[in-house]
Amino acid sequence: MTYLRLSLVFLAASGLAMASGGSGSDKNDGADRIPPSAARPATVPPVLRDSEPADSIVVRLPGAPPPEPVVVAPPPVQAVAKAVEPPVRHEPPPVSLDDPGRPILKRAPRPAYPPEFERDSAVYCQKLIGQWTLEDAGMLLGEAHGGRPAFDDRRKENGTIYAFPDPTGHYRQLELDFDGETGALRTVFGYPWNLTWQECRRQFAGNVSSAEANKGRRFYSYLNRRLDVLVDQSGKVISLGLY
Repeated sequence: MTYLRLSLVFLAASGLAMASGGSGSDKNDGADRIPPSAARPATVPPVLRDSEPADSIVVRLPGAPPPEPVVVAPPPVQAVAKAVEPPVRHEPPPVSLDDPGRPILKRAPRPAYPPEFERDSAVYCQKLIGQWTLEDAGMLLGEAHGGRPAFDDRRKENGTIYAFPDPTGHYRQLELDFDGETGALRTVFGYPWNLTWQECRRQFAGNVSSAEANKGRRFYSYLNRRLDVLVDQSGKVISLGLY
């Protein structure tokens, strides 16, 4: 019995010795198989080292919730229909052929005339003797109302006298005598509204010669200017003749 116990102890001790010897050899063999570079940490050159610090950890702090999206309400159906509605066209009232309506007449603006013509139209026309033709006179005075023949001292017809209205209103009428051969203006006659011989003398100063005319009229001729004046019995000027 004692021998059997000693045998069991010996066998247990032998098994422990073998187990410890086998594990030691395995460790040595594994150590021999690991390369030297894996046994110790590798050295990295400074150029290849990362200079940036390691990434930090993002931590989301609690805060207010994000705003909710705003939803725009569509316009009312009535407003949309009103905006799309076409404009109302008002038709003009019908015009009857029997009564088309009375036209509205507007007076044309008065044309602008030269200041000298506004001052005295007959004297202005006198300065154009020898230059104006009937066409030239019509451009300023308008269309002639009519004409009558002009005669020389021998009662021979040698031209035509045309009557024009005075646009300035200074004279009742202007008459222009045009030469029958050349067609140039040679005499101007002005018929004033109300001008007495005394007023004419104040307006046109100078020495005059007088002569009796038919029907008790008197004929005055200025010596210092090209002007003849025909005066009736009451002393009212009938016409001015400028040549």
